[in-house]
Amino acid sequence: MHAAVRGSVCSDKAHCRQLVDIHPSSAGGVCTVCAEQLRSSELSERTGPGSSMALRCAHTIPAVVLLILAVVGLLLLVLPTKVTEMPPEHMYGIVLDAGSSHTSMYIYKWPADKQNGTGIVTQHSECDVKGGGISSYAGVPGGAAKSLEACLEQAVKEIPKFRHHQTPLYLGATAGMRLLNMVNATESQRVLKEVKKKMQSYPFKFKEATILSGQEEGAYGWVTVNYLLENFVKYGFVGRWLKPGRDTIGALDLGGASTQITFETSEKVEDKDNVMELKLYGQTYRLYTQSFLCYGQDQFLRKLLAYLITVQGVKTQVFHPCYPQDFNTSIKLGEDVFDSPCTKRHRPAKFNSQMSVSVVGTGDYHECLGNVTKMFSFDNCSFSRCSFDGVFQPSVRGNFMAFSAFFFTHSYLKGLTNIPISCLGQLEEAIQLVCNMTISEMTEKTKQPAKFMKNVCAVSNFVQVLLLQGYRFDEHSLPTITFQKKAGGASVGWALGCMLSLSSMVPEERPGLMKALPSGPWAGILFLFITLLLIALGYILMIYRNARAKEDMV
Repeated sequence: MHAAVRGSVCSDKAHCRQLVDIHPSSAGGVCTVCAEQLRSSELSERTGPGSSMALRCAHTIPAVVLLILAVVGLLLLVLPTKVTEMPPEHMYGIVLDAGSSHTSMYIYKWPADKQNGTGIVTQHSECDVKGGGISSYAGVPGGAAKSLEACLEQAVKEIPKFRHHQTPLYLGATAGMRLLNMVNATESQRVLKEVKKKMQSYPFKFKEATILSGQEEGAYGWVTVNYLLENFVKYGFVGRWLKPGRDTIGALDLGGASTQITFETSEKVEDKDNVMELKLYGQTYRLYTQSFLCYGQDQFLRKLLAYLITVQGVKTQVFHPCYPQDFNTSIKLGEDVFDSPCTKRHRPAKFNSQMSVSVVGTGDYHECLGNVTKMFSFDNCSFSRCSFDGVFQPSVRGNFMAFSAFFFTHSYLKGLTNIPISCLGQLEEAIQLVCNMTISEMTEKTKQPAKFMKNVCAVSNFVQVLLLQGYRFDEHSLPTITFQKKAGGASVGWALGCMLSLSSMVPEERPGLMKALPSGPWAGILFLFITLLLIALGYILMIYRNARAKEDMV
């Protein structure tokens, strides 16, 4: 009986109810399909067609909402939108300017996408290394390297960690190390080697620790000047870097041990050692550049003192026409005068390097000017024209910027005399007034110590002879020189020009493109909406299939 019932088929509702009534205890097992049909039929009878429709809608609404949300989201992401160029990350670079009297560290930065292969560089920060220049550590093992630690540690903190391995680190030593290399090449190389080892111990991309040639120092200074004055590129109102189409200006640098002159020229340069070509921002510049070793401020003062001692004889007292009248100081013949290779020409055959000499100021402008002029040689030119010491120089043209010790000398002259110094006559007048001042007058007016003021007359006369008789500026071209310490918030010197050159060697990064959102979040949201769309479609399909199945069973 049970077997027969299990094998039977529920042909209709009446038949199903008959089977359930006959076998109430096993109806679910006897005729599962029939029992399900019966329960469904009874539910429909109790609730009616309206309730069934409401239940189906309750299942469908969430799926429709998800579908609409997914479609709208996809349309927002896929429809054409404004493509925006994202600001690129910054790259960084470090330059250590190892001068004759001190070392300065400069941190520069520029956008990772570069302008025609050269970075748009700005000065990020500056750090002055304590102590003297690295050449002063000759004979002091480890001293030069240790002096750099504080500034390098500052760089580690200031530059983002993820950029450390991409940040070029460069040290350029100038005339101080050039002089040490002349006197003691072995010691010079030892100092550079220990400095290099110290720099390599930091997480940056070490490039080089080297002695710059005078021409490199001059050319990099020229690059700095013209970059800061926006003669290469200029940030336009349209938000782009543009070529301004301006003429470049010349650079005049006066350091402690050397002086440099660099300017763009179209004239034939008769000495090929004075020619340098630089490519910046897609354009090539042809430069005349010359560096005069031993004509920096500090070494010139040594040469002048050596000359005065030689002329007056080696004795316990020497008179100095460039020192103020009431000033005197004591020096040692060795370390203060004749130990430098720049004073070799005036060095006596026999002298006691430990001998103390009293230097007494006389404050005589004309005598000072005459002695200063004798430090230059204006004879023996083997070219069509020369500046001094037999060095070829084309005629100066255009405007110039004078910086470093040129700036400080000019500033002292203006501060002491209140003369604007905009022409040749004013320059001569200001120098004469300064040379006639007492040391007390000078220190009181400038609030600077006597060790700086004692040399203002001598250096002012040196600058006058260098510019007028040496470089051949005249009453017409002298006013084209501006004297500046900083420009555009950055220090003027060779370091920035060097970094501009180095930045062309650092790989550039393309700027990112975004559609309303950066690419990463944009892709994530797109994936989310596609997932929602698939879930909504799958849910609606499942509801549809269930409904069809129930209809088929009915």
